[in-house]
Amino acid sequence: MVLCFVLLLCCGDAWALRCGNKLVKDGMFEIQVIELCGEPVSVRWLGYVLRPYILKQPAGQFGMRSTRHVFSGYYHELAVKEMLFNFGPHRLMQVLRFEGGRLRSIETAGYGYHETDKRPAPEIAPGATVSQ
Repeated sequence: MVLCFVLLLCCGDAWALRCGNKLVKDGMFEIQVIELCGEPVSVRWLGYVLRPYILKQPAGQFGMRSTRHVFSGYYHELAVKEMLFNFGPHRLMQVLRFEGGRLRSIETAGYGYHETDKRPAPEIAPGATVSQ
């Protein structure tokens, strides 16, 4: 019994983020993450990436419910997007990377800030030069 408990503690998700009392995990859709964590501070499009198209096939015999993953010989192109979430000055900001609309990685980006601390960038007229 104790061994089962220890294994459950050790086998948590490699990429997980807590938004309030909800857990954001690898593989979740963008809309699910936004519903749990709110709107991101910034969104950045990074381009596209090629990933192999993997098929799931039954691997079990005699009615066993197991699957195996098989490379289909094809690749698919996925849009890559990064979202930055600011949770305030006492928590770390998080950068979430999405590929094809699904969460693929979570990284920390330093401590957050109050929204009032954020100063707007000065507006520069088109064609104007900035001197220092």
